[in-house]
Amino acid sequence: MNKYDVIFIGSGPGGYVGAIRSAQLGMKTAIIEKYDTLGGTCLNVGCIPSKALLDSSEHFHNAQHSFEEHGIQISGLKPDINQMIERKNKVVEQTCQGVKFLMDKNNIDVLHGMGSFVDKNTVKVTGNDGKETLIEGKNIVIATGSKPNYFPGMEPDKKRIITSTEALVLKEIPKKVIVIGGGVIGLELGSVWARLGSQVEVVEFANSIIPTMDGTMGKELTKVLKKLGMKFNMEHRVQGVKNTGKGVVVTALNKKGEEVSFEADYCLVSVGRKPYTEGLGLENAGVKTNERGQVSVDDNLHTGVGNIYAIGDVVRGAMLAHKAEEEGVFVAEKIAGQIPHINYNLIPGVVYTWPEVASVGKTEEELKAAGVEIKVGSFPMKALGRSRASMDIQGLIKIIADKSTDEILGVHMIGARAADLIMEGVVAMEFRASAEDIARMSHPHPTYSEAVKEAAMAATEDRAMHI
Repeated sequence: MNKYDVIFIGSGPGGYVGAIRSAQLGMKTAIIEKYDTLGGTCLNVGCIPSKALLDSSEHFHNAQHSFEEHGIQISGLKPDINQMIERKNKVVEQTCQGVKFLMDKNNIDVLHGMGSFVDKNTVKVTGNDGKETLIEGKNIVIATGSKPNYFPGMEPDKKRIITSTEALVLKEIPKKVIVIGGGVIGLELGSVWARLGSQVEVVEFANSIIPTMDGTMGKELTKVLKKLGMKFNMEHRVQGVKNTGKGVVVTALNKKGEEVSFEADYCLVSVGRKPYTEGLGLENAGVKTNERGQVSVDDNLHTGVGNIYAIGDVVRGAMLAHKAEEEGVFVAEKIAGQIPHINYNLIPGVVYTWPEVASVGKTEEELKAAGVEIKVGSFPMKALGRSRASMDIQGLIKIIADKSTDEILGVHMIGARAADLIMEGVVAMEFRASAEDIARMSHPHPTYSEAVKEAAMAATEDRAMHI
């Protein structure tokens, strides 16, 4: 039986990054992956492929709606969904091959098959051919991620009632799609179809889309997506989804309690994700899960059993690839005897629509509910010369600071390149900067980042200059 210092079960961002860090720290490391390719949900059927389709559809949308204004004449424009899918597949393949290269480079043993606990130190790997291999680990890290969630009545059939996994390989552009759920995944994929000409209608239980983010962002993104042609049905409770053979019928109760129905070619069920622990044999190791099915861990991501840890989507917290990566590094360094740290308040969230939405820290609603006295500064992207030059004038940047100390408590933005701009807020908050600190930093002109400076100025004695 091969013995390892650390074994990672799952090769997603948390598993493979944690394995690399473990190897860097001199530990003999193995990683187990049940699928043929490494990278987990993020690289194979999540973050990477969805961004590839988002970019392709955005190029088409721009060619159709803004190229003429830029002085670029195009005739006979049409989308080729098969080519988009093929390009997406190439991006995924290259990225997954990159992870395999990193495993080889760092001398990490890769075992393909289903990993399950025999006891707290032994893992059985069952290959697709049924062959079983036993390995032993001084430390074992559960990094098995998550899978699409659904509620009774909306069970996916993977034909007309689909999840994000099937949506990424759809070989036609639907005439109409119903998206159940106004969260990140549903809005991103919905915007892909809307750009390509589909009618997209969102059915959401809450009274706002992206309900976990700052309220201003939800309102602004709704305006943006409505301009794209998307329709929204808020405060609707889905009762059931039926495949009619040629399409779907979604029934729901509106906020008045009246039953309404929606018809479309496809229904994307996008109501979040749930931890993936099936077949792990957690009971054999004595590892417990909580009421949400997540592996229970303490502040050190330890399960309380032997030297078993858990990270990423399978534990509490935001289901984000970069959060899993940080936890993978944290556990590796913890095992090595170091004193790592993660500030969960400063893990940014992003919605990759266009314009993008990004957020870090506390929302205005959270701070008001906690009784914190705040001041808020915001600045519209349309007031920027750079935005007018690129025709990316939608959105705004909002900075929230403590009223008495001026320390930045939250940064929320919707606009061009917000996914990259948010790191200015993350860095500032990591060093506990004030709004005035950002306001006094020179920002290059003309750039989108000037909106961050202007929002900081607006939060500091309301002295934004270009509005």
